[in-house]
Formats: sequence, C-alpha cells, structure tokens
Amino acid sequence: MKENTITSTWNDASEGLAEGGDIADRIARRTLARRGAHYAGEVRALLDAALEVMRRRGTASRPRVADIVTAAGLSNDAFYRHFRSKDALVAAIMEDGAERLCGYIAHQMAKEAAAQGQVRRWVEGVLSQAMDEETAATTLAVMWNAQSVGEGFLAGPPTIADRLATLLREPYARLGSDRPDLDASLAAHATVGRLADHLWQRVPPTRADIDHITRFCLRTVSPEEAHE
Repeated sequence: MKENTITSTWNDASEGLAEGGDIADRIARRTLARRGAHYAGEVRALLDAALEVMRRRGTASRPRVADIVTAAGLSNDAFYRHFRSKDALVAAIMEDGAERLCGYIAHQMAKEAAAQGQVRRWVEGVLSQAMDEETAATTLAVMWNAQSVGEGFLAGPPTIADRLATLLREPYARLGSDRPDLDASLAAHATVGRLADHLWQRVPPTRADIDHITRFCLRTVSPEEAHE
C-alpha cells in the first residue's frame, strides 16, 4: 500500500472517531459526498458543453452524444451515468434554463413595489431572451433542439410558460383577478409565444413591443386598474 493511501485512510479514520458514531458509516458518508460532488461537476460540464455545441450549430443540425462528450472532455460512460438519452439531456437543459430565467425575472420583479410595475418587469425579463444577439441565438438553438423531444417552448408539460406563469400569480391577485392562476397562464403562454416569434424571425422586440405586451398582460386582469 502506498504511503499516501495509508495516510488518507488514517486521516479518514481519525476524523470518523472525532465526529462520533459508527466510523464505517462516517467514512462511507464522506466518500459518497465526494462522489456526489464529482458527479455534479460532470453533469454541469455536460450541460454547459451541450449548450455551447447547440449554440454553435444553431438550427442547422442537432449535436450527437459524441459531440457533447468531446466538448465536455468526458466519456460516453460519464454521459450515460447521468442521462438515459440525448433527449433527457435536452430536457435537463430546458429545466436548467427555465430555473435561471425565472430566478432572474423574480429578482427584477422584486425591485418594484406596485403590481403593475412587477408585470412590466416580468414582460421585460421574458423578452430579454430575444434582445441580445448571442442570448437569442442560444435560446433559439435550444428551442429548436427541444422540439424533437416535445420539450419546446409551446409543448409538453411542464413548459417554460408554465414556470413563468407562477411569477405572475401574486401580482395578478393584487390587481384583482378572481382567477390569478388562469390569467397568469394565459398571459405567460401568449408572451412566450411572442418571444418564440421574435427568435425565429431574428428580430429583437422594440420598446413599443414591450409596452404593448405589458398593456395586454394588464388588460388580461383589469383594463381600468391598468391605467390608474
């Protein structure tokens, strides 16, 4: 046995005794924690690599698993340790992107006290995906890849619109909606649909577009309150 292995084993045993409890259980837990951190790093590398490969290819062709693992610097074994198929990876990218976008929009909405202001921040956040050229290209590429697995912007539960709708429920309730869940869902699907149009047409939304969609979202609840 090598010296560093002996030292590592002795250190683990010493730490296990210091922590109390069964030493075998303690050491096993630390081993699993280290393995979990390693696996989390693999998953993140695969997600980031797949996103970059998709962005480069755009809507010209869909990447293969081999392309993704090469870009990530990993093996096929590593890929299939975490994803049963490329479709599962694409679905995970959609979920990851939705979580990031919702977090960003929630942060922007928190800057506003009035419900009307929060709705406008929400519209701006959704359409921001089509504002910047690189962001728009990446979003379009993911959307195009996701269509093949029924995970697109306008398909298959849960959609990005469903997630974004949850952010509108509270301001809609404050605006007087008697069905904030339904109103938020309708507004979210309409706005995300418009986002998809901008992405496919490769035309960023204008300030006038944002103003119009904001008025639409507010009218969904109450035209009178929208103009107070």
